[in-house]
Amino acid sequence: MKYADEFRDPVLARKVLNRIERTLGRIPMPEGRPLHIMEVCGGHTHSIFRYGLQKLVPDSIEFVHGPGCPVCVLPMGRVDDCVTLAEQPQVIFTTFGDAMRVPGSKGSLIEAKARGADVRMVYSPLDALELARRHPEREVVFFALGFETTMPSTALTLLQAAEEGVENFSMICQHITIIPTLKALLSDPQCLIDGFIGPGHVSMVIGNRGYGFIPDDYGKPFVVAGFEPLDLLQSLWMVLEQMAEGRASVENQYARVVPEDGNTAALRAMAEVYEDRESCDWRGLGAIDRSGVRIRAAYADFDAERKFGLVPADVADPAICQCGEVVRGQLKPHMCRAFGKECTPATPLGALMVSSEGACAAYHQYGATDLVGTRDG
Repeated sequence: MKYADEFRDPVLARKVLNRIERTLGRIPMPEGRPLHIMEVCGGHTHSIFRYGLQKLVPDSIEFVHGPGCPVCVLPMGRVDDCVTLAEQPQVIFTTFGDAMRVPGSKGSLIEAKARGADVRMVYSPLDALELARRHPEREVVFFALGFETTMPSTALTLLQAAEEGVENFSMICQHITIIPTLKALLSDPQCLIDGFIGPGHVSMVIGNRGYGFIPDDYGKPFVVAGFEPLDLLQSLWMVLEQMAEGRASVENQYARVVPEDGNTAALRAMAEVYEDRESCDWRGLGAIDRSGVRIRAAYADFDAERKFGLVPADVADPAICQCGEVVRGQLKPHMCRAFGKECTPATPLGALMVSSEGACAAYHQYGATDLVGTRDG
């Protein structure tokens, strides 16, 4: 299949749904609940709701929304760190658009901009580097945020800045990694995930081999998936086929994009620029060992935390906000006590309502606000 329309063909979708229904008949079902299939990536969550896949699959399957949205798990303290830097008079603070509205205890970056801070939305770290070239009298800070998907672009930008000797450019590093996150999720005694639809964009960078612990240690099927509706339905069927056959392995539905060993050039740049953090805080998940990276000492001049002597803030999530239970797959967004009340896209309490990949934003955007009392609730 070459063109997007072929990945959205309703006739093919019905054929895959029929396969899913037949395969379900061969699977021993858990007692008292449907099968829980977690789509790790927030982009998958939005595709599921955009195309109504949650309404097409049998009732014995329930999609569970995972922690694979970097903005969604951005801790409030880290937002406060960004606001602190942005409010320094010599700083031009740059970030991607979906990070501007994430709330911290001091407000969001967009609120800091309203108070007079020079906060600018950029589309890539290279845009921030260009600002530094054009404004040598100012300090330009880029908020390096994201899973392995965005790590290569920030690493290569930092290497470019180092090569050019751009001294007024630095990054606040909030890159996080998917493998330790999934390990933490699966080690939770309350985890009731039966299989995984794995992230496509992250896997495009890191490949598939790192996920082997999921079937090997936990006996869970794991299928890396694309983002079109037929990608997701085929991936779901592949997960179910593994269950029906009594096996668990890592499979790659998204082979047209994801190489088995990842992108070697990207991995090489990441390894040169970044090293593991001993611990990294996540909104709703707490601290996870070695789940984030920091800039190596060799590039300390481009590390905003070192350059500005930043002391990281530690701020607890609002008690009413249940983002943590949502990203752990223990709660659906509409079941949060603040959903659609105190927490809306206009007045977000949690990052899940802000991010373009957030599960709460998906429920709100696609009308999944009337689900209380249904099988999801």
